[in-house]
Amino acid sequence: MKYIKEELLQNLEDYFGNWFNREDAPKMTSELYPYTSLFSPITINKCEIKNRIVMGPMGNINMADEHGKPNAKMIKYFEERAKGNVGLITTGLIPTSFGIDPTLYEGDKLSYFPRIDRSRTNICGWRDLAYAVHAYGSKIFIQLTAGLGRVGNPECLTKQFKLPVSASMNPNYYIPAIPCKRLSGGAIKKIIKRTGQAAADAQVAGIDGVYLHGHEGYLMEQLSNTAYNRRKTGRYSNYMQFGIDMVENIRKRCGKDFPIMYRIDMSLMLNATYDDKMNKVKSLKKFRNERTIDQTLEYMRQLVKAGVDMFDVDLGSYDNWWLPHPPSSMPSGCFTDICDLAKIYFEDNGILTNAGQKVAVVAVGKLGYPDLAESVLRSNKADMIMLARPLLADPDWAAKAYKGEVSNIRPCIGCHEACIKEFLEGGHPQCAVCARTGFEEELPLTKAEKKKRVAVVGAGPAGVVAAQTLIERGHKVDLFEKSDSVGGVLKLASLAKFKYELKNYVEYLANVVNNLSKNTNFTPHFNTLASLEDLKKAKYDTIIFATGSKTIGLNIDGAVLPHVKTIIEALENPNIFDNAKSVAIIGGGDSGCELAYMLAAEKNKKVTIIEQAPTLMTHTCTANRGHILHYLDKLGVKTYNCASVQKIEEGYVNILANVHKSVPNPYNTWQPILPKNVINPLEKKIKEKLKAVAVDGDIVVLCAGTISNNELYKAAYEAQIAPEIYNIGDSSKCGKVFTAVKEAYNLSRSL
Repeated sequence: MKYIKEELLQNLEDYFGNWFNREDAPKMTSELYPYTSLFSPITINKCEIKNRIVMGPMGNINMADEHGKPNAKMIKYFEERAKGNVGLITTGLIPTSFGIDPTLYEGDKLSYFPRIDRSRTNICGWRDLAYAVHAYGSKIFIQLTAGLGRVGNPECLTKQFKLPVSASMNPNYYIPAIPCKRLSGGAIKKIIKRTGQAAADAQVAGIDGVYLHGHEGYLMEQLSNTAYNRRKTGRYSNYMQFGIDMVENIRKRCGKDFPIMYRIDMSLMLNATYDDKMNKVKSLKKFRNERTIDQTLEYMRQLVKAGVDMFDVDLGSYDNWWLPHPPSSMPSGCFTDICDLAKIYFEDNGILTNAGQKVAVVAVGKLGYPDLAESVLRSNKADMIMLARPLLADPDWAAKAYKGEVSNIRPCIGCHEACIKEFLEGGHPQCAVCARTGFEEELPLTKAEKKKRVAVVGAGPAGVVAAQTLIERGHKVDLFEKSDSVGGVLKLASLAKFKYELKNYVEYLANVVNNLSKNTNFTPHFNTLASLEDLKKAKYDTIIFATGSKTIGLNIDGAVLPHVKTIIEALENPNIFDNAKSVAIIGGGDSGCELAYMLAAEKNKKVTIIEQAPTLMTHTCTANRGHILHYLDKLGVKTYNCASVQKIEEGYVNILANVHKSVPNPYNTWQPILPKNVINPLEKKIKEKLKAVAVDGDIVVLCAGTISNNELYKAAYEAQIAPEIYNIGDSSKCGKVFTAVKEAYNLSRSL
């Protein structure tokens, strides 16, 4: 079989942008139950794993003490997934290049990463973790990384006066004007030696295998991909040599029976993603000569020869971050064809591991639907299924799938707000829809000492989670909802086809309420507008308001014209766009850009976005905003950032646009927006050159944000209609599902 794949990559690039117009999105169905493939054992080298479910690596940032020893938070976090019937658990990345890669350190030479080097005390933490996981019959591999390199924090320059490092003189990802220092051959050999030592320490600590972190443009990939490794001389000018030497060193230290897994991307997919931008954008130009699929397959062959037993395979890098971290708008099972390609290659060429086994290939990429996961295994496209975020959303995913309780699986919504963005901004991994994730070490939910009568007003995510938690604790709950169903504003936010994961979550919330309705302590009141009088008359012990938010109006001349709609009005009546040729959207936040994507991709409308700020979707996780913005650009959606609206008239919007060349490219997806607490000393100021522009708009949509809908709470609190009155979710402060769920759970478990 001949592997010529750049065409495949281009097909995938197109598919990732309009998949929702070609196929239906998956749901939490159980048509293939019982899942005989998912729950069959597999042996990797000499390690027998009870089922085919792998917990994927989610960086365990800030889940260790200041010296790197895994703490109770990290141990209980993994123990919960083992208890939930996961076959193989993999940790987040554990660096082996301290003292070589300066981006790993913070002040006082401390690190936010767990460590297995430095002291025997750290190894003790790993022993405790291994014992905890093994108690439930699960196995655990430690993910070892050579470091961050060009994708590490560039603050090492201002705080340590050291440049980031890389295979060659590559630009730093966060601040491209900062160059990376080329690693010496001696430094590279030190990393290999330390990784071998870390593997040996892990083996002694009872860890079941090693998982090498070779994808996504981290330092190991920087040394093993021709996009980043442009060395002309020396041993490591061969892009395959670093990985081969590392695997051979681990084999030497750990013996022939210790499993080695390798995470690899089949392609960075930069050329397929950015096409002619690869020749125009300064920070992308150096990466044009990326490793081809044929080169990747040959590299995988050599890694197997050196001692690798299994791979998981994906696509992409930080520079197109929505690929290795597929967000809510990406299709489920997005990398199964790439995984299948690797399996076919190994089988066609008769490639076996050193243990004489077939090379195991693990499928990744939004496979958190049991029917989908099972179908991938039954079609022989993969040997195992990797789930990362779905196991944060529901640690009992595997246990529920095993029992056939699929409708009770809490689905991941693909938001990245708590699992990635949270630790990027200084927190630790959590989950937007599961408030216990990252807090498993705290006391479990207990029955309340005093049973209370509680009213919960509003059946959005905050209201439903509050009601569920209160019922579990033994309280008596009345849930009031003015509409006929649960979900609140999420029902509208999930209308676009690419918002299928949010829609699945709304259906899950409905199922929660249906299950609660079987409990005599729970009474739902739909189509009921709770009033101050009625709530007071009922004499509740506690009232929790979760009444959500409402849209903000804009003080713009012409905003009251009949063709001008708020985002809520537009989503409530999407047929208003049927006869419109052009749509102007005022506001380039999440709702504005997602509406633009829906209208352009699903309804083939001419769309223009007008945004006052320099960037779009400013407060959204890089992966999520990157995917939307990349395809808005490809769809030809015109954007005026750094622009102000002057007047709305029939058929168009008058704006003043800053057209100076210093205005940022609104569709820059190869560089992230830095957190507010990180200063870019090289950032250039935006200069001003204003131009009057008339933007076409048969329909104009105002996406100016929301404010809390808290009038009822304020009135109830002032009137003191109950001994305890609380306000949570958007009705307290407009935010994300993450904050709403977290507030609801934390409040309800304390009452």
